[in-house]
Parts: sequence; C-alpha cells; structure tokens
Amino acid sequence: MSPFFKCCTGFYSCKWMKSSKRNKSKKRLFALIQVALGEQLDLHWLHKIFLFFGVIFVVAGVTTVIFEWKGEWPTVPLSLQATAPFLQFGAVGALMLLSPFVFQSIKNAKTGSKFLIGGVFLILSAAIFLWPLFIRSPCLKEPQELPKKPKLIGHRGAPMLAPENTIMAFNSSITCNVTAFETDVQVSKDRIPFLMHDHGADFLLRTTDVKEKFSGQHFNDSTNLTFEEVHRLNAGDWFLKTDPFDSVSMLSEEEKERARSQTVPSLLQLLSLAREHTIKVIFDLKSSTKENKKQDTVDIVNTILNSSIDQSLIFWLPDQKEYVSKSAPGFIHVYKNEEDMRKYNGSCLNMKYNELEMEKIRNLREENVTVNLYVVNERWLFSLLWCAGVSSVTTNSCHLLKDVDYPDWVMAPSTYLLIWVLVDIVALFIMIGLFLFWKKYGCCDEDVRRNNTPACNEKELQPLSPKVP
Repeated sequence: MSPFFKCCTGFYSCKWMKSSKRNKSKKRLFALIQVALGEQLDLHWLHKIFLFFGVIFVVAGVTTVIFEWKGEWPTVPLSLQATAPFLQFGAVGALMLLSPFVFQSIKNAKTGSKFLIGGVFLILSAAIFLWPLFIRSPCLKEPQELPKKPKLIGHRGAPMLAPENTIMAFNSSITCNVTAFETDVQVSKDRIPFLMHDHGADFLLRTTDVKEKFSGQHFNDSTNLTFEEVHRLNAGDWFLKTDPFDSVSMLSEEEKERARSQTVPSLLQLLSLAREHTIKVIFDLKSSTKENKKQDTVDIVNTILNSSIDQSLIFWLPDQKEYVSKSAPGFIHVYKNEEDMRKYNGSCLNMKYNELEMEKIRNLREENVTVNLYVVNERWLFSLLWCAGVSSVTTNSCHLLKDVDYPDWVMAPSTYLLIWVLVDIVALFIMIGLFLFWKKYGCCDEDVRRNNTPACNEKELQPLSPKVP
C-alpha cells in the first residue's frame, strides 16, 4: 500500500485518517491518484464495486448532458464570460486545498515522478494564477460606461403568462412595457394573414384542437383552411394542459378561464392592438414555397397598409425587401445577418443571442446599428448582453426581465485587478506555508514502508495531538 495513500492526511494524524468515515470519499480520490502515478493499488472488494458503479454513473451523466442539452452548449462560452472572474477565485481556493496532497505525493514519489508531478502542478498553478490576463467579460467596465437597459420584445406575446400568439399573450406583454410584439404570420386559403408559428407537418397540431375539430384530417399548409375555420379552433386549452413553462400556477382562476377561451387571431387584430398602444411589430413569414411567399408578402403588406398603423411601427424581417421598400417605404427593414445588412445599407440586426461575439456587439453599437438578440430568458444572460450593449432582446420572460434594474454585476477593471492580485498573493503565501508545514510535520515514510501500516512519529505530530489533562 502506498505511503502517500496511507499518510497524506497526516495534517490531522494518521489514526484520524484511518478511522474517520468522512474521509472515505477522499481515500477513493487518493487511490485514483495512486493509479495515475503507477503505484500498486490494494482496494477492498466493496471499494471496487463502488468505484465501478461510480464510473458508470459519471459516464451516463456526461452522455445524458451531451445529448439531452445539446441545444444549450452554445451558452457555455457566454456563461464563462459571465462567471469567469469569480470562477478564478474558486479555482485558486481549490488549488490551495489540493496543494498539501500534491506536496505529500511529491515527497513519496520516485525521482522521475517527483519532477513530473511538480512540473504539472506548477503549470496548473501558473495557469490559474494568470487566468485573469485572458478573461474578457463585457461587465468588466467602469459603471458609468454601462449602456442603457435593453428594450424588451415580447416573443409571441408573453408565452409564460398566456398561450403564445394569442391576443391575451400580447395584452400580457403590454404590462411588461415591451416596445415591440414579435410574432409569426401565415396566410389562409382566403388570403387573410393570421398568427401561427408552427407550419408544415406540425401545422396547428401543438397549439390548437385541430385533431378534435377536424377528426381524421391532416393539414400541412396554411392554405388548406380558410381563416374562419382556423379562427374556430381553440388556441388556449393546450397551454393549461401542457404548462410549457411551468407557469400556469402563477395565473388566477379568471386568467385561466380567459386563457382557455383563446382563439387564433388575425394579423389585423394584432395591428389594431399595436396601433392603440403605439407598440412596434416584428414578425417572420411562414410560407411553404417561394411562390407562396411572394403572394403572401403582397397580401401582408396590403393588410398592414389598410390597417392605418404608422409604417414606422413595422419592423420588416422577411425577404422581398425590394418590393416592400417600394410599396411601403416607411417600414423599418431588419436583417438576419450582418452581410445582408451591409449589402442593403441597413442599420437593424435580428440574430440569435449566441451568433454575435460580445466585442462585435460593442462595435456595432458604436456604428449606431440596432442589435436585437433572441430568445433571451435568463437574468444572467440578459445582464451580460446589457453590459455588451445590445439594443433589445426578444424574450419569453418579459414579466421577469422588466424588474431587472441593473446587471448582476459590473466591476471596474482596476478593482478587479486589485482583487485578483490580492487573492493570488494570499493564496501563494498560504501554499508556501502549507509546504513548509508538511516538510516539517509530514508522516514518517520509513516507518510506513517498514511496518506496511499507517505509522506516524508521535514526536513530530506532538503539536497536533490533543493534550490530555
């Protein structure tokens, strides 16, 4: 049995290491380190079982995270920008806790292993201590340089408070002080634009009772039904049954009843609401073919012009921009990528939150380009984008973000530099102290090797032993 495994907790005494139940998990960790060092490992059969199932559990957990949360991986770099300064402080603390065990392993290792362990530990320590040199967070700035709070755009209304793309959802978003309604538009068989996100094979299935109303029939295009047929469908009951955001419990009984009676609204209904409250409208066009999209664009533009809404309240996101520019010159054109925006001399971008780097957002802001990012629901992400300088965000949780009056944190670079240097200096002195302590009060390797049992020099551990009266 390795001396390191048996005596590396000599900080408290070898007897304590042997008997304390709290250190079973630490022993397994040390055993893994032994294997890495190429030293013989003698485990009890019960420990082998625990180790086997532990490996299975870790592999299963990592596999689940990779496949089930595949869509969340793009948020990892952003989350690091939001937390990196504080993660470094935690890493320094972990390094201090690990250092006594590393010192003991160096002491007990063979000559070649000593240099390997020591070199790896020094490289790891240098990387952690110098990590802040490479941290780039938009919230590391002078507080007075913080941009204005991003405006809120209701994603399909307020889908946590009401069924998406219903008049109730858009009315709920008005209470969040949104500056724009975001929605999706399709055109019916009788050429009436209406609000519905799902199209193709999923058309109407998720958010209406089309299966009950049209039993045995399947529709995969908005032109399969007239608007009157679409409008007769119930567009709210699914929300109460599925509770997609676990938010139905927030609603009163009156609100639940109102949600249950919602129907699919026309674009004209939404435009009337927007005109009444002077709220902008941005939408995506869902058409099955390129030919349909051209005719749909004509019908939608005519509907907007006939609604008497101020053209400056319309953010035009779909294609056919040349036709729209001629027919409705007052519309504000929004682009889905920077290349198209530059091509048409635009000044408005609408992109997914992880498609633009923080530095790029700052540069666009300096060029007076309006940047809207979607879909931003979490407070930490909203705070990070606020620091970066986005103009607005499309969100499902406008009722939560409206109450955010300041980012989670903003720190002047000089302040962070001071904290970083102090933390590193304190940690370095503590690690040096631990090294000197272990050098003086470490376990007796010769006794361990000779007796093959945990043995400690009582004289050396005298300062650690409790005094008996």
